[in-house]
Amino acid sequence: MAKRVLLFLYIKKITKIFFDKVEILITFRGEIYIYQNMKYFLIATTFLFCVCNSFAQDNEKEGLEKAKKAGERAVDTTKSGWKQGGNFLFLFNQSSFNNEWLAGGTSNIAGNIGLNYDINYSTLNSVWDNKLIIAYGLTKIKDQDITKSDDRFEFTSLYGRKVGNNKWYYSAFLNFKTQMDSGFDPKTRTKISHFFSPAYLQVGPGMLWKKSENLKVNIAPATSRVIFVHKEFTDGLPDGVTYFGVKGNKTTRFELGAAINGYYKATLFENVTMENILNLYSNYLENPQNVDIDYQMNLVMKVNKYLSANIAFQAIYDDNAIKAVQIRQVFGLGLNYGF
Repeated sequence: MAKRVLLFLYIKKITKIFFDKVEILITFRGEIYIYQNMKYFLIATTFLFCVCNSFAQDNEKEGLEKAKKAGERAVDTTKSGWKQGGNFLFLFNQSSFNNEWLAGGTSNIAGNIGLNYDINYSTLNSVWDNKLIIAYGLTKIKDQDITKSDDRFEFTSLYGRKVGNNKWYYSAFLNFKTQMDSGFDPKTRTKISHFFSPAYLQVGPGMLWKKSENLKVNIAPATSRVIFVHKEFTDGLPDGVTYFGVKGNKTTRFELGAAINGYYKATLFENVTMENILNLYSNYLENPQNVDIDYQMNLVMKVNKYLSANIAFQAIYDDNAIKAVQIRQVFGLGLNYGF
């Protein structure tokens, strides 16, 4: 009996040791298996993280680009619609000398008024710029008749349709200019012009390059120009003699040519601005080498909100009117009102 009890205890001890070894082995192999699977799990997790992060960066970059484009469109939209503004100018200058002034001089007085008005419309793909210039001036020199120092009425309309994403536009323009009062020969005092005689009308398609409201150039290689005059100035003109290019007993002259119109406005210093307007025209039908030139410069030196010193300069070359350069220059202190 005692031997059986000892044998049972021995077998139980051996069985316990065996199962403990098996448990340890199973636990060890399980840990190896878990370790190996954890290694694969970490590699897969790292790969998925990198892929997701890459997609996130791409989506973020794409979102930023879309936001930037939307912001640009929003900025452009703020520039759309009608914009208008201009200024009214009154210039005055005077020189006065009494009879005892030995250095010499002639008393004179002069005044000029002017209106420069812009009304423009723009969208994301088109622009429509309109400018009206009206100017009139008189000068009185002692012991002489009153004479004009300025007389202009000019309207320009320019429409452009954008070409791609740059500063070029398909364009069409119209320009009309004339004078408002009669003009007289300074020597004979005979009337040589009056309202709508002469008058110039230009129309044509072209290409517009526009960087901003203050810098633009329009090129129109097929521009029609019509010159209008009153018959009283052409009646009885002999052969070979014209009035602003219009032949005797005629009231109009048609031309076809190329036109270039440029505009540039710059701030030279604080409260000092300079506006430049250049118009060139060459008539294909007659003497295309003789280019008509009309250049205007307006320099405004602002003193305060209402006072300014102004210099106006204009140079014209038109061989149909006179085979010489016409120059006009006005300087004075003026009342300047912007609106």
